Amino acid sequence: MNQYIKNTIDLIYDMYRTQPEFVQAVEEFLFSIEPAIAKHPEYEKNDLLMRLVIPERLFKFRVVWTDDQGKAHTNTGYRCQFNGAIGPYKGGLRFQKNVNESIIKFLAFEQTFKNALTGLPIGGGKGGSDFDPAGKSEAEIMRFCQSYMTALYRYIGADVDVPAGDMGVSQREIGFLFGQYRRLKGNFENGVLTGKGLSYGGSLIRPEATGYGAVYYLDEVLKHENDTLKGKRIGVSGYGNVAWGIMKKAAELDAKVIYMSGPDGYIRDPDGINTKEKLDYILQMRMNDPMHCKPYAEKFNCEFVEGKKFWGVKDVDIYMPAAVQNDVGFESAKLIGDSGVKYYIEVANMPTTNDALSYLRSCSHMIVAPSKAVNAGGVGVSALEMSQNSERLSWSKEEVDSQLHRMMKNIHEESMKAAETYGLGYDLVAGANIAGFTKVARAMIEQGLF
Repeated sequence: MNQYIKNTIDLIYDMYRTQPEFVQAVEEFLFSIEPAIAKHPEYEKNDLLMRLVIPERLFKFRVVWTDDQGKAHTNTGYRCQFNGAIGPYKGGLRFQKNVNESIIKFLAFEQTFKNALTGLPIGGGKGGSDFDPAGKSEAEIMRFCQSYMTALYRYIGADVDVPAGDMGVSQREIGFLFGQYRRLKGNFENGVLTGKGLSYGGSLIRPEATGYGAVYYLDEVLKHENDTLKGKRIGVSGYGNVAWGIMKKAAELDAKVIYMSGPDGYIRDPDGINTKEKLDYILQMRMNDPMHCKPYAEKFNCEFVEGKKFWGVKDVDIYMPAAVQNDVGFESAKLIGDSGVKYYIEVANMPTTNDALSYLRSCSHMIVAPSKAVNAGGVGVSALEMSQNSERLSWSKEEVDSQLHRMMKNIHEESMKAAETYGLGYDLVAGANIAGFTKVARAMIEQGLF
């Protein structure tokens, strides 16, 4: 291992030993960019890696709100502005009870390079809170969002930091956040948030964008292998907006998702989750009870396996983990490798543990694509929303979808070229990391020590 990388990893372990998600993300990333580090001694001269893995700033604040009975509750809020070398910080807000500093930093770190891959001038950031919207009334969620924004509003802006949605933060929450921002600022700065409603500056296809982009990226991988999406069977973990977008776009391109999973188990629908009735039902099911996908099996008379994951099944052509981080551990990875399936396309943020990812990359029959490239379509469309807001324009669904398609094609090409440049063959994981890293590194060096 390159000594500079080893020294940096040792320091990160010492500094952040209580933040495992962040350390895992940094370690995997640094290992994969080793060929680029070895050829550029100026990175070490400028102490680039330590500057790159320590956030530019991190805000941590108290969020106090009242429930419908008038009782006060206190949560912790975060916003990590990780790297702004190529543009204003950009990244979602996550409201989930397991949110902590480690998760926010890992997400912001990954976001930095994902955003760089889009080719758009946006830096990396992430935020959120350990507030859990599940089981809360709309009024309680509104009061929480208003309190959260009251703590955050001084540190964001269209040219500073532009938050968006993530887990637990949908268009509804963005609306509450924007309303409070507008009240506090006294003006209409709709470029300060993305994922907004269409009535006040939102972009078409934003809910589906990450899933659509993942399928477009997958299509480029298949073309490289002289293969096609037509007739492909896909296993997707999760059934949130991302998985839903994958289902919609796969069906449109003559493929079909036959597996999906939730916290309670997984569904196998051999006919495919590919009709308007099925896709609309998933939205309804998710709204009524986001913790159970079993009702889908009961509604459409298909198989439900309780308490298990479908990793290792052999009747799919493509695995697409699209739920949560660390969803696929080493034992699951061995099942996936043994299944003989050729394509493993990460979609969620860091859905595979480091040891599992290393194992899958070592499987000679398998092509692995990394989440920071595959799921970049979501933030890409958010950046397109920023452009529309700044120009006071509203693009059609077809125009946004066309730009998203072109963006994902370019991300695949840039990742492929970066891997080839450093003699790594068709290594999309290393290629994506190197392509994103070199863009950010160049901007940091050109701007001097900061």
